[in-house]
Amino acid sequence: MALIPASLRTRLVVGVFSFFAMWGFALSITRYSIPEEMEEGSFVANLATDLGLDIRSLEERKAKLDVIHSKNYLDINKDTGELVIREKIDRESICMTKTTSCFLKMDVILSSPVRIFNIELEIMDINDNAPVFRRKTMHLDISEATLPGERFSLTNAVDADVGANSIKTYYLSESKYFNIDIQTGSDGSKYVDLVLSGNLDREEHAVHDLILTAVDGGVPPRSGTASIIINVLDINDNAPIFSQPVYAVNVSENSAAGTVVMTLNATDLDEGTNAQLVYSHTLYTSEKTQELFSLDPNSGEIKVKGVIDYEESQSFEMHIQAQDRGTNPLSGHCKVTVFVTDLNDNYPEVTIKSLKSSLTEDVSVGTLIAVVSVSDRDSGANGEVELSLNRQETLPFLLSKSSEGYFEMLVSKPLDREVISKYDIILRVTDKGVPPLSENETITLEILDINDNAPTFSQSFYTIHVMENNPPGALLTSLSAFDPDLNENQYLVYFIMEKEIVNTSMSMLFSINPENGDLYALKTFDYERERDFLFHIEARDSGVPPLSTNCTVHIIILDQNDNTPLIVSPWRAQGSVVEEVIPRSTDKGHLVAKVIAIDADSEQNARVTYQLLQISDSTLFSLDQYNGEIRTTRMFSYRDPRQQRLVIVAKDNGQPSLSATVTIKISTVEHAMAFSETTELPLDYDMFTDLNLYLVIGLGAVSFLLLITILVIIVLKCQKPKPKAIKIPPANRNSVISRNSVISQRSSTIADSTLISSDAYWYSLFLAETRKGKVVVRQPIIPKGAGYFVSSIPRSIGPSETTDSRASTLEYSK
Repeated sequence: MALIPASLRTRLVVGVFSFFAMWGFALSITRYSIPEEMEEGSFVANLATDLGLDIRSLEERKAKLDVIHSKNYLDINKDTGELVIREKIDRESICMTKTTSCFLKMDVILSSPVRIFNIELEIMDINDNAPVFRRKTMHLDISEATLPGERFSLTNAVDADVGANSIKTYYLSESKYFNIDIQTGSDGSKYVDLVLSGNLDREEHAVHDLILTAVDGGVPPRSGTASIIINVLDINDNAPIFSQPVYAVNVSENSAAGTVVMTLNATDLDEGTNAQLVYSHTLYTSEKTQELFSLDPNSGEIKVKGVIDYEESQSFEMHIQAQDRGTNPLSGHCKVTVFVTDLNDNYPEVTIKSLKSSLTEDVSVGTLIAVVSVSDRDSGANGEVELSLNRQETLPFLLSKSSEGYFEMLVSKPLDREVISKYDIILRVTDKGVPPLSENETITLEILDINDNAPTFSQSFYTIHVMENNPPGALLTSLSAFDPDLNENQYLVYFIMEKEIVNTSMSMLFSINPENGDLYALKTFDYERERDFLFHIEARDSGVPPLSTNCTVHIIILDQNDNTPLIVSPWRAQGSVVEEVIPRSTDKGHLVAKVIAIDADSEQNARVTYQLLQISDSTLFSLDQYNGEIRTTRMFSYRDPRQQRLVIVAKDNGQPSLSATVTIKISTVEHAMAFSETTELPLDYDMFTDLNLYLVIGLGAVSFLLLITILVIIVLKCQKPKPKAIKIPPANRNSVISRNSVISQRSSTIADSTLISSDAYWYSLFLAETRKGKVVVRQPIIPKGAGYFVSSIPRSIGPSETTDSRASTLEYSK
């Protein structure tokens, strides 16, 4: 202390005093350890218990947490005194260095009085990071001359985790040429080297694909992979090899310069310049031989360079080497022996005389085409010649020897220009030398056309579908015939062969373009009037004499939904209302009426369905959409009105659909009454009024009402006139049709039916009306073109009159 200056001693005393003053505020350090990545709100420690504090004092003394040099990842629960995780902690983001220990330092500060508690929170590592290679693909170029044991450094993997969770080892995919050597650095990190374990041969295996895997020591362990692509570099370790050591080849004497004798082919398993070959003569090849034959240094092609004479030399030997272009070139050798073949030095000659360059195809067999002479300046067997035709077995010509050295070429078979229009006849003259020499001469013979082929259609019968209501002048199809002849013999004209249908000529219905065969419709067709047409079309050429052929055309008219359904039952005049009367005591399911509609179209366009368009009470009646039956769905009550109004729509199944409607007025009476059902006689409406009067009077006394009702029925039965068959003149039929309404009483079941055609309607109507004990004499308005009507005689009611009744008959108006 004596050596310390006074000023310094004063400062030291103040410092010591300050230290002890703060010691009262800062207590000893409290340490905790937690793993990283704990969830938010996780419990760390109970600070109140560990620091000996009262939980209530935490709030009163305004306890707070001050984290030193870091983000505040924790928080104090002042209600429980617990230290909890506020945000997930990532150890690798807090401690960047690869140290095993990682601490978060913080202070717990209390006021009134001030107290500071030092806390250190150790963040322990977990295995949450997999090893990662800095390079996913590593390329190595290794020469095939590299010796085993050579090492190659590889990019190591990194793992953000530490300790046992860091990289533990490496694995290499299976390979008989490579393995790995793992080394450990001073800091414990793992490094890996690639070691060559076998001799490489590029010609056997040029590229090696390996997978390097890094595995850490965590539980469970994590891994990362990288690809190693090794390209084996070539060295010049393979000498060129010829396909055979000795070649023997023949060459004719007097071969022209440039004639290829042969092409040598040597191979080298190396690549690049080590496989590029150069061909050359060795010192063992004579200079004379090199003067007669040339050798291409790049392709190895041997050609004739000089004049080769068999009498001077019968064979030649060439010693040839193939050398690669490597740094240390390697070479291969072979011997080529060329044998010279003796030939005729003079070619035979052929001369054409008296040639006809063209013939008509109708010439007769034996017609002379040309006179040919042959000669050869050689002598002996080399001067003897033979003349022949190419493809003699298929040509319609032959050669006939007329004299020594002269031949006649004649027609041997009938000619047909449509099969072959021109012949290129090759005359081949060959001597008998060894080997023989030959010469060719070509004669072109043109065959002239005659009109010997009739036109032909692609098919004999054409079926054409045409939609009705087509516009006049519409193109139906294009008919084309083919004539193999030429010029005017090939020019075709098309006609419609006249045929009358119902005093109408086909030419008034259809038209055909005489030049190209386009067939047109001249009128608009109606499916309901015309269903199809059958006629013939003729194609005629312009030859002399002309030839012709014909085909059959079947025009089928397709139906279009152009007819609106026509409601024929219950019948009513145009725009009138149909009235029906039923008793109020009618049971559920009682048949009130049946709507029947017909459609002049066909198939789906004529399939009619029925729907209720308007109805006074939807709970009282139902309509069958297929047979048009209207039935009661329940019994009448005293609240139901006495009159009901129904509007029925009949729709076909066409696209778009067409429809018609009928309005039915249904009146209810207290009791059923019988009425005269003769359709053609006017009905007396007053009888319904009298009946109503009787019913009103009967309300006073039930017994009197029953008696009066029985008497009225008996009186009506007795007074009913016998039904008579009424013949309606044609002039009066329209007046019958224009009647305002028809009231009918129906009490029997009408047979189910779905109307598809006019025939089906009349048959259904016939069954329905005859089952009810009455028949209807009508001629309703039938769609244009239908042509059907029904005639019938009323059926009597009494048994004695049964023999006078007869069933309705279905007729077709012709």
